[in-house]
Amino acid sequence: MQNVLLVENNVNSVLLEKALNKCNFDFLKMQSGSAFLTLAKECRPDLIIFNLDTPSDPLITDLHALNQDSPLPVIMFANNCCNETINKVVKAEVSVLIIDGLTGVRINSIIQVAIAKFNQRQLLKEALDEARSQLEDRKLIDRAKAILMRTQNFTEGVAYHTLRKLAMDRNITLGEMARNIIAMAELLK
Repeated sequence: MQNVLLVENNVNSVLLEKALNKCNFDFLKMQSGSAFLTLAKECRPDLIIFNLDTPSDPLITDLHALNQDSPLPVIMFANNCCNETINKVVKAEVSVLIIDGLTGVRINSIIQVAIAKFNQRQLLKEALDEARSQLEDRKLIDRAKAILMRTQNFTEGVAYHTLRKLAMDRNITLGEMARNIIAMAELLK
């Protein structure tokens, strides 16, 4: 069973609550306000659903903070949204935004789409972080090879193989070995 934090502001959510009960979601309901961020961190829900008239700027700022600290799927139902607010909500990485369209029949499928979209976005972020890390390691490896070529008169191939052997002998990654060689060269300047 998934835990849902339902955040609303004076909107009749009887339809939403019935749909969540029907789908066997365990949910905690609260009024919209600055306390949602604290409660979200404390109760660690699997999903947050907002049922609002209009998303406020402070709420969107809190969503940015939540996404940085502990990202999770977020669904937002709003009665009104201008283009500027929609863009802000999208930048806050709300998984699904439904404007003026709350119907009980679609709630479960909306939740499933939000979770799937969130999971896919997390995979993309992890892949991007990994690619950035590999690129950074590649740059460091090239710097370390240049240091070995300059200080030891190695060819590029010999410098790379030396770097690789040193990393293997120490049971560390090539990137870590490159950082060590760069740090050592900085010390000896």
